[in-house]
Amino acid sequence: MNLLQIPKLELHCHLDGSLPLAFVREQLGDSEIMQENLQAPKDCSSLAQYLERFALPIRCLQTKKGIEQAGYVLIEEVAKENVRYIEIRFAPLFSVNAMLSCREVIESLLLGLEKAKHDYHVNANVIVCAMRHHTLEQNLEMLSIARELLGEGVCALDLAGDEAAYANHEFQELFAQAKRLDMPFTIHAGECGSISNVREAMDMGAKRIGHGIALMKDRDLLQEFRKKRIGIEMCPTSNLQTKAIKDWSSYPLFDFLENDLKVSVNTDNRTVSGTTLTQELELLCKGREDSERFVCTLLGNAVEMAFASDEIKHELSKEIKI
Repeated sequence: MNLLQIPKLELHCHLDGSLPLAFVREQLGDSEIMQENLQAPKDCSSLAQYLERFALPIRCLQTKKGIEQAGYVLIEEVAKENVRYIEIRFAPLFSVNAMLSCREVIESLLLGLEKAKHDYHVNANVIVCAMRHHTLEQNLEMLSIARELLGEGVCALDLAGDEAAYANHEFQELFAQAKRLDMPFTIHAGECGSISNVREAMDMGAKRIGHGIALMKDRDLLQEFRKKRIGIEMCPTSNLQTKAIKDWSSYPLFDFLENDLKVSVNTDNRTVSGTTLTQELELLCKGREDSERFVCTLLGNAVEMAFASDEIKHELSKEIKI
């Protein structure tokens, strides 16, 4: 099985953490920027340290042209490994400034993705991220604007940022409003060891959660996830770098699959984590005799859990031969 060539899809990929070095250098006019300035250090000690690598790429997303081109080059990159569908998440409020409104920020990214779809035939949707350190008012305003673009390239809401510093229960009002607006959502939960954050994400109505490592601590809750068919967006390399797990022997992905959870495999941040979707799958397939069936299960879960139209899901199912 040639993992590079098989059709794939990805549900958890952050725009700012996935910008190529050449693009960042060009946008900032600085050829001295090195890969290590954008990539998590080998001895990364926590999610907070991991998040420090986002400062430079966010500076590239402060103009309409920069945001549009960022979307385009990311699709250009994923097309190289035959990703057929991707959900790109980003925080619009990080790009709002005196010259750019929230709506203009989102529309600029959508324009870049549409141009890239024409050139590379990759379908893409956008998940807008509310940020944990932003005020409720800021996040609600962003949600209201993004909701107007639902179905026009925007597909869902997410909650991102330092999970250890801001618990999920602090955002109940935000997700209650998302439900009132019929805005689908996923929530980062369980990346920093908090099982309560995982339960709260479920209770708030998340269709999927990002990472979900802490779910391994509670077998009863795990079974609730199975019954409710809540997706788990796992990102192996990132999970090790942020110390969501101590080592590979403690990685719960295989246990989750054995319990029939809807696990998908993703990159999280292609540049910050120094990975691709192909590399993530290769990592998980090492030593397996059932690699083809294993990968098909993961990709099938991703199709089922995607915030995509039925038409796109049908086409993906045919391509992946689910």
